[in-house]
Amino acid sequence: MRYNAEQTRHLQDNTVLLLKKTHDAAHMLHHIVGLRDVLRFHEYRYYVLNDPLLSDAEYDQLYKALEKTEAEHPELITLDSPTQRVAKGLTASFATVSHLVPMLSLENSYDAHDLIDWDRKARELTGLDTIEYCIEPKFDGASISLIYEEDLLTRGATRGDGVEGDEITTNLKQIRSIPLSAGFAALGIRQVEIRGEVLMTKNNFKRYNESLAEQNLPPLANPRNAAAGSLRIKDPAEVGRRNLEAFLYHISYISLIPGHSLPKDLNSHQGCIDALWSLGFRSPKKEKEVVKGIQSVINHCLDYEGKRDDLPYEIDGMVIKVNDLSLQEKMGMTTHHPRWAIAFKFKARQATSKLIAVEYQVGRTGSITPVAKIEPVPIGGVTVSSISLHNEDFIRQKDIRIGDSVLVERAGDVIPYIVKSLPDLRKGDEKRISFPTHCPICNGLLSKEEEEAVWRCTNLHCEAQVVERIIHFTSKDAMDIRGLGEANIRKFFQLGFLKDIHSIYTLPFEKIRGLEGFGEKSMNNLEEAINNSKLQPLHRLINALGIRFVGETTAKTLAQSVKHLRELQDYDREKLMGIEDVGEKVADSLYAFFHQPTNLEILDRLEALGVNLSAGQDHIAGGSLSGMNFLFTGTLSRLKRSNAEAIVESNGGKILSGVSSKLNFLVVGEDAGSKLEKARKIPSIRILSEDDFINMTGSESI
Repeated sequence: MRYNAEQTRHLQDNTVLLLKKTHDAAHMLHHIVGLRDVLRFHEYRYYVLNDPLLSDAEYDQLYKALEKTEAEHPELITLDSPTQRVAKGLTASFATVSHLVPMLSLENSYDAHDLIDWDRKARELTGLDTIEYCIEPKFDGASISLIYEEDLLTRGATRGDGVEGDEITTNLKQIRSIPLSAGFAALGIRQVEIRGEVLMTKNNFKRYNESLAEQNLPPLANPRNAAAGSLRIKDPAEVGRRNLEAFLYHISYISLIPGHSLPKDLNSHQGCIDALWSLGFRSPKKEKEVVKGIQSVINHCLDYEGKRDDLPYEIDGMVIKVNDLSLQEKMGMTTHHPRWAIAFKFKARQATSKLIAVEYQVGRTGSITPVAKIEPVPIGGVTVSSISLHNEDFIRQKDIRIGDSVLVERAGDVIPYIVKSLPDLRKGDEKRISFPTHCPICNGLLSKEEEEAVWRCTNLHCEAQVVERIIHFTSKDAMDIRGLGEANIRKFFQLGFLKDIHSIYTLPFEKIRGLEGFGEKSMNNLEEAINNSKLQPLHRLINALGIRFVGETTAKTLAQSVKHLRELQDYDREKLMGIEDVGEKVADSLYAFFHQPTNLEILDRLEALGVNLSAGQDHIAGGSLSGMNFLFTGTLSRLKRSNAEAIVESNGGKILSGVSSKLNFLVVGEDAGSKLEKARKIPSIRILSEDDFINMTGSESI
């Protein structure tokens, strides 16, 4: 069934009403027909159009209300109720195939009481006092099904409607964590169907969005959408470039070789996960936990929720399964979900809200960032009211308007994001967002380079830019002036004590000491920190100057290329590009910076005030790593990345920004991505583990 705009608005209005009434059983009984209609509508939006109007948590709230009402009044259950089937709806771009065993949904729980109630039912069904459970993360990606016959991968499919899915074998073969063959025959297995989840790690997602930004394309909303969308790309090579990964966690069907019996190791869910791992699959062998009793389950789930942001991938909950497969068979399943498994959902990180207004912020390079002001909404334990809209193109491509209902997500990095607007809910009084032509702070004219998506204020003396430049100059990775935080910088600027970065070194401490809240001790510490910053190595000053496209790594390279910073004034673009890791874009930015009289005047003032502009000990010759180039990729478990890089530099080595023939060593941590693949193609690069690096340098883990 398709829905026109009027039906859509009507059903969404009913959704809002029903969400408010889900705890009122009598009201639910009265509106059970309407609730079913609302759920069918949202299933259509989610599974057919891939364009949901509700967050997952809001849908689950409505579904559980219907499920609860039908359980209390079974005489009202109808065959076409959403609780009696797996939601239908497929795209037509790929061939449709049937799963050997239906891929059912999981029953959801949101607190300890739900888990305790589920455990009570499980113990009643099994007749046991205590049940052994296997717990694993609920990966937030796209579900898949794989079939292996005679050890070869013969078919891969999406979940689809649970009974049938899209055949995407060629695309799944691009995912390197999915083996093309596996030794099932050694276990006496002729044919097997296994289930799993395709996902994009946080680091790969960040890198992919950065590559989109370089092409002036809008970023993807979240790793889940990135993974699901990738599976249906018609170009398999593009799927490969997205660096997807797959966790395989369930064996759903087994056909044995004649004369063989099922190995004893496969009589438990834990055994199946371990077997998949031993066969070369990335199963949750290391992530799973086997416990006895529901209280241990609850403790583990709550503990895992506390560390979800530290994981390299997104999860939205935990899956609890009865470990013994014979007990699973005894407990059986409904038409919607198995009775032997349940999902414990973490706090919701999506919600719908209304866009009230758009404000504009000015960055240190003059970039104008639109910021959405929305009706405050709680997401993942915090209340969100402001969200970056990135740039004008983002607003246009997502067709976001003042007054729109919007779907908001708060990802693991706690930065809120507008996934999309909901145009079907418009009432006609929404207003298009008009991007300003002049700076909201100084009224200077805005300009945009042809290949950029960002508008910038052209007035270098714009107060907002000046303040942001000072904040960056004093930051931890720049001159590291502790005690001169953002709040103090803004206050001192308003009082006229700060006018530009060089005025940091002429602060009138005799006047500041007379202000309320600025004690003698704190001012003495600040004065000492400012004086100490004058002796910072040259690469910190280069980074602190905020030159476009020049970050920490490039700043270190530049500092090793000159004896005094002003030497770069004499470099033309060709000579700048001769410096290692300096490309055309960086060279153009450096040339422009060192040929701007105002910038040279600032450097002269800084040097006159005692700030170091000489290379000094930026490069340590003769160290044990002298002449060696290093690069780190992935997540290190024993060393902090910054400490590891400092170890290299303190021993005379250099840190490169990318993989090239100049690289000598690539140190690989967990969740390594494209850099590792690229390095493997260059024979001269030696690939080290973190332990190899620690042994090589004699450093200490922390």
